[in-house]
Amino acid sequence: MKSEQHGTDTSEAEVTHISAAGLWLLVDSRELFLPFDRFPWFKSAAVGAILNVKRPGAHHLYWPDLDVDLHLGSIEHPEKYPLVAKCDGA
Repeated sequence: MKSEQHGTDTSEAEVTHISAAGLWLLVDSRELFLPFDRFPWFKSAAVGAILNVKRPGAHHLYWPDLDVDLHLGSIEHPEKYPLVAKCDGA
């Protein structure tokens, strides 16, 4: 019996820039900004860990080296996601 592949193909996400204020992602031809004050897990992370972003689903991003999962909605519409995680040392 042959199994079918589940899910849909999605384009990759790419970190295009990192600055002292945050990082920029290219997702579906859109550039999104993640400020470190809202996404503190990235502030002290190694560049290689930030660049290693996966897109397991259309609305899901994952940084395996940091064990960070984000829904694209939390980046695109932060007002709908009022809870901001705190990170030790951030």
